[in-house]
Amino acid sequence: MSRIRAAVLGSPIEHSLSPVLHRAAYRELGLDDWSYDRFEIDEAALPAFVGGLGPEWAGLSLTMPLKRAIIALLDGVSDTAASVEAVNTVVLTEDGRRLGDNTDIPGIIAALHERGVEKVPAAAVLGAGATASSALAALSRICTGEVTAYVRSRARAEEMHRWGDRLGVPVRTADWSDAAEALDAPLVIATTPAGTTDSLAASVPEGAGTLFDVLYDPWPTALAAAWSARGGQVIGGLDLLVHQAVLQVGAMTGRPGPLAAMRAAGERALARR
Repeated sequence: MSRIRAAVLGSPIEHSLSPVLHRAAYRELGLDDWSYDRFEIDEAALPAFVGGLGPEWAGLSLTMPLKRAIIALLDGVSDTAASVEAVNTVVLTEDGRRLGDNTDIPGIIAALHERGVEKVPAAAVLGAGATASSALAALSRICTGEVTAYVRSRARAEEMHRWGDRLGVPVRTADWSDAAEALDAPLVIATTPAGTTDSLAASVPEGAGTLFDVLYDPWPTALAAAWSARGGQVIGGLDLLVHQAVLQVGAMTGRPGPLAAMRAAGERALARR
């Protein structure tokens, strides 16, 4: 039986839960001839790796630092991916084309909808990196008012304003020193690295709104734990990871990704860490 291959690429990559999620999907769907691996690939090594893919390959997942580097190697990019200039999914078609998409944006929306968050009058974003641009793209579809981004530098502030203009989102920027003010927003999306928001935990108000913290390891973050303790709703990085992976499985296999089985596999894997 010939194998059909898929994989996640990035650097560093050993922490990635993508193999756990995709393999769980294949088992649930009965795709015994599918395999999913991980490869440590940086920007310099990416062209040779992609150029060497044979007809047995069905798709790739991309993590940092490859989400923008992959674009020049593709035959087409979806409007969603083009809107933030970031591709996290590549589908390799039977006629040899490489098509890029971004499942992070609809993954954020799906995770929010799952918890009943469909429209908000305002929102706050903590951070201004690559994930923040995807957060803005998602907010362009569910936020009816202003988004305030809390950043550490003028350059980051200007970048968030540019993304806001491009995505049609009214963005106000504020200095990171005032980040505690963000916690009063009805929806807060934290996109910063581990430990960055720990100092905000003591400032979470009683009856807080919804926190979407994109981290999943370690979990819960200090901010997420404090948020839950004060009665707020918390959505975590595993929710995002699972929802975007469900969409990836669908794009690569042509069959809907099994959400429950993939989430359960991810929870088990995190519990063992």
